[in-house]
This record gives sequence, structure tokens and C-alpha cells, in this order.
Amino acid sequence: MRPSVRGVLLDRDEQLIIFRRLVPGREIYWSIPGGHVEPGDDSLEHTLRRELLEELGATVTGVTPLTTLTYPWDGGVKTQHVYGCRLATLDPALRHGPEFEDPARGVYEVVRIPLRPAEITSRHLIPEPVAAYLAGAIASLPQLIGA
Repeated sequence: MRPSVRGVLLDRDEQLIIFRRLVPGREIYWSIPGGHVEPGDDSLEHTLRRELLEELGATVTGVTPLTTLTYPWDGGVKTQHVYGCRLATLDPALRHGPEFEDPARGVYEVVRIPLRPAEITSRHLIPEPVAAYLAGAIASLPQLIGA
């Protein structure tokens, strides 16, 4: 099973940038930007930067490894490499990839939330292990993530 990266992305106001996901036939859920490591990716950080550009049109600074989570998923074991980073630029016109080309994949609505545990625990944020990590670490993210 291919590993994934997730970007815990803070904007200039130290709010967390997440997605509100609207997928046909599913309940609304929330997610942290990121995705699978692809064969052409040079490193986990390269994957992170590629995914943030594709999904948000974002470039980032202060990329900081936060944690690696493993958990059972779809008959195997899933690995999520979670990085913290700070938003440098955001241009929605640069968003691209299968998420935006196939209407069946739904809508990726960009939302900014304050750094409070209740902002995580009150939402159906997936994957759940990432949500659990964030709920415990959210208040300390500004100190954990590089400049």
C-alpha cells in the first residue's frame, strides 16, 4: 500500500487550512490536504509540495516533519507522513489533477479554522488517526512548525 503525506498548513493568521469535502452520495467530511507518494516523487517533501500545489495551488515554507501514523486500512496497513508547513502563496487557478477533472470526485472547498481542539473534534475529519493527532497537537502547531 502506497504511503501518503498530509500537510498541516497554517496561513499567515495561524489558522489551519483544511478541505470541506462534498462527494456525491456521501456525508460531508473534512480532510487535511495531501495524497499518495507517486513513483516520480524524489522524496516525501517533494510529494507534499506537489500535492499542495495540485490541491490548493499553494507553495509553502517551514516544512517540518510532525509525525508518522500507521493504522489498518482496506485490508492492509496505511502510513501517513504528517508535515507541518506555512503558506507562502495560494493561487486557486493553479489547482489541477483528477480531483478537479472528474465531477464524481466532488468538491474540495478550502476552509480556514482556528487552532482549537474543538475545531477538529466537532468535524468528521478523516483519516481518523490524523484527526486524533491534530486534536492533541493543534494548540502547539505554531511552535512545532518552522518559519
